[in-house]
Amino acid sequence: MLIKQLSVPKNNVTTISESATLQEAITLLEETGFRCVPVLDKSGRIFRGNIYKMHIYRHKANGGDMDLPVTHLLKNATKYVHINSSFFKIFFMIKDLPYITVLDENNNFYGILTHSTLIDLLQQSWSIDQGSYVLTIATPGERGDLANISKLINRYCSIMSCITLDVQRENMVRRTIMTLEPGISRKTVDEISKVLDRKGFKVVQVEDLHND
Repeated sequence: MLIKQLSVPKNNVTTISESATLQEAITLLEETGFRCVPVLDKSGRIFRGNIYKMHIYRHKANGGDMDLPVTHLLKNATKYVHINSSFFKIFFMIKDLPYITVLDENNNFYGILTHSTLIDLLQQSWSIDQGSYVLTIATPGERGDLANISKLINRYCSIMSCITLDVQRENMVRRTIMTLEPGISRKTVDEISKVLDRKGFKVVQVEDLHND
C-alpha cells in the first residue's frame, strides 16, 4: 500500500482533542509552528476535521469567545483517504491542503500524508536526480503516439520516466514529457529531436537536468 508507506503515522502526528478550547488550540499551533492540526474525538481514534490557526485568529479578532471548543471552527471534516484508497484519489483531495488525513481499514485515524511528501514523490517519479535530459514533445494526440515516440527514443537510450499533459483538452496538441537515462550527450539528444521531428513529433523544449 503506497499511501500507508508514505504516511506519517499517528504517533508522530501532532493532534488535538475535540474537547480542547480554541485558546488551547492556538497555543498548540503557536508552539509547534503548524498552520493546522487534525482534531480527533475524545477516544483519540476518530478524525473530526482540522483546526486552522488562521480561522482562530480571525475569530479572536472579531471578538469571538476563545473558550469555545475547537469543533466551533472545524474544517475539512470530509477531506480524507484510506490507506487502501487509489493513490490518484489524493490528487483530487489534497490540492490546497497542507496534508490529507489517512484512515485505516476501520475508519480510525491512521496518520497524515503531507503535501511536501507528495511533491517529493512526483520529483522522484520524474527522475530529476538520476536523469540526464528532459524532452517536452508536442504530439497530435492520436492513438499510438506514445508507443511510437518511445520506440524512436529507445533506439538511442532508455526512458526513465514519462508524463503526458493536456490529455483532457479538446482540439489541442498534447505534451509528453520524457526523462532520458543518465550519460546521454547533447549530440545524441539533438539526433533524437531530429528523428522525432521527421516523424511528426516536435521537441518543443530540451532541459539539461544538471546544467540548466
